[in-house]
Amino acid sequence: MTATTPRDPAPHSATGNDGVLLGHGFFYDQLPVGFRFRTMGRTLTETDLVTFINLIWFTEEVFVNTHDTAGRALSGRIVPGALVYTFAEGLLTPSMQFTGLAFLHTELDVRSPTVVGDTIHVRGEVIESRPASSGNRGLVRTRNEVVNQRGDVVLVYTPLRLVKGSAGAPTAQAGAGKP
Repeated sequence: MTATTPRDPAPHSATGNDGVLLGHGFFYDQLPVGFRFRTMGRTLTETDLVTFINLIWFTEEVFVNTHDTAGRALSGRIVPGALVYTFAEGLLTPSMQFTGLAFLHTELDVRSPTVVGDTIHVRGEVIESRPASSGNRGLVRTRNEVVNQRGDVVLVYTPLRLVKGSAGAPTAQAGAGKP
């Protein structure tokens, strides 16, 4: 898929001749198995870490004590895997804007430490895409790798999402199965 891929008319567009709406997510039928993508990058800052650990009260010593670090196996300002995961989801938001309906499941594996100052992006591939059991919607599973500026894969997860279909999307036959 490229930026010139035709899309359904933009929401609130009277004619649909306004061109492709930037920031509009993909419909499930525009995400075939094998489709690959990459997000923009985002540098993780000290402010991100402090805000996150205070918001969810992650008061584990490794995240809140910057002085007593002598016996730690890891150096630097370690960032929780949960923060890396939530930032990865934020980087993916434009791909689901207006089309994402539900986050249904994921499996997640933290592979390597992430520290303040690392810049992450998400590299992904569609590994499952099919119509849902009813309505104009489909199930899409991706394999998402969160990669730092050194090319290290720091986190991998495989979300399953319920996503709207385009106006011409194939739909499952009534009673064909689950969601």
